[in-house]
Amino acid sequence: MVRFTRRRWLAGFAGAALGRAEKPPVAIADYHPKSMLHVRETIVPRSRYPVIDIHTHLTWVDTLVRVPKLVNNASPEEILPVMDRKNIRMMVNLTGGCGPALDEVIQYWHTPDPKRFLVFTQPWFGRIRESGYSRMQADEIERARKAGARGVKVLKVLGLGLRENVTTGKLVKVDDPRFDTMWEAAAANKMPVAIHTSDPEAFFLPIDRFNERYEELVSHPDWSFYDKDFPSDRELQEARLRVIQRHPHTQFIVLHVGDAENLAYVSQAMDHCPNMHVEFGARIGELGRQPRATRKFFDKYQDRILFGTDAVPKGVETPQQIFGEYLYEIYYRFLETEDEYFNYAPARTPPQGRWRIYGLGLPDAILRKIYYDNAVRLLGMRALAI
Repeated sequence: MVRFTRRRWLAGFAGAALGRAEKPPVAIADYHPKSMLHVRETIVPRSRYPVIDIHTHLTWVDTLVRVPKLVNNASPEEILPVMDRKNIRMMVNLTGGCGPALDEVIQYWHTPDPKRFLVFTQPWFGRIRESGYSRMQADEIERARKAGARGVKVLKVLGLGLRENVTTGKLVKVDDPRFDTMWEAAAANKMPVAIHTSDPEAFFLPIDRFNERYEELVSHPDWSFYDKDFPSDRELQEARLRVIQRHPHTQFIVLHVGDAENLAYVSQAMDHCPNMHVEFGARIGELGRQPRATRKFFDKYQDRILFGTDAVPKGVETPQQIFGEYLYEIYYRFLETEDEYFNYAPARTPPQGRWRIYGLGLPDAILRKIYYDNAVRLLGMRALAI
């Protein structure tokens, strides 16, 4: 005899109701759960200290061609009002390009308002097949400095895109000796090198049900580096580390924290390389889901961490990078508050993975260094009273 219980009665009642109103499963793309947590929500409209955003893309320049052409993603008139409201003292446009395109970028962004916009140059990869390329590239760095560029930006195309025949042939390695003269020229001209190497570890894994960035990779399958002739994530990381070790007088800003998913590895590298600095653009989604480890990391390396967002005006393809007021409010909330379980990007669906983040609640002394002081020192600027 089956014993009747209240639980069985409720289960039967619920089952009957479900049978009458059965619906197909919700597609994952349409799944937008609302958190039931009752937690504090702090709005941080302005940073506690003035900000230098070391990692932005106000322009794009194709450097894989012999005649680079630029695209301005916005105008200064569109950017400056947001900067003023968000307490952003200066933005660094990393992708300033090379050759005549660089001159155009400097004239458009830096020359009219040098206290608000700085520009970095980029390697002229489109000329790599030329004899004497190494010397030419080093000379181009010196020329860029005289033109007004303040640093060198190396995209992940080095290691993952540039090939011996520019777009065909074997991939050129990050630690290829042809670039040794360029790294040294950067040091000689007191230009820090902002280098992006590799990508999230999930991009090197199969796009399957176990991949935590499944939705992101399905939307952007060209971002996957799995099962092709690409090196592994660790091979890329180690190649970059060899470059940093080989050029101790060059100051390297390792973008995206290098490997934000493995802070122990990054810490080990920073301990061995005093010329290695990091910034965290587009990686607070990784840092904020491991807040205790991240807070210890920020405490230990507070003099070598720079504020960056990887902001792209009108960058709708990457919601975690769309330049705007909400983007900066999220970053300020992450750094300044101890809020829990909040969105890491200005998007309805978390674009990099379905998780949320936790604030670090950094003290004033560390905040000021990360927001402003560290960048001033590394860029060789004169600090302003704040």
